[in-house]
Amino acid sequence: MFDELDPILHSQLRLAVMSLLIGVREAEFTFLKEKTNATAGNLSVQISKLKDAGYIDVVKQFKDNYPQTICKITKKGIDAFEMYVSALQSYMNP
Repeated sequence: MFDELDPILHSQLRLAVMSLLIGVREAEFTFLKEKTNATAGNLSVQISKLKDAGYIDVVKQFKDNYPQTICKITKKGIDAFEMYVSALQSYMNP
């Protein structure tokens, strides 16, 4: 009756990051940090978990001699997010 919720996405911060990336497809670390009000350390850990799951790609580069981290949602991440939303809907409409 109820679909299983993806444990990777069932974390508030990871879900927030994925929700932001669904809308913009890619974003800088600083943008995600500002929008989620997360600490840099916690956000970094959660981004690593999303990357390890294959839900996002992380590109580290330099821009004007400053490090820049860009997170991009993957096809697998889009599919997982859509399945998560569908699973949540099964809880709201049993």
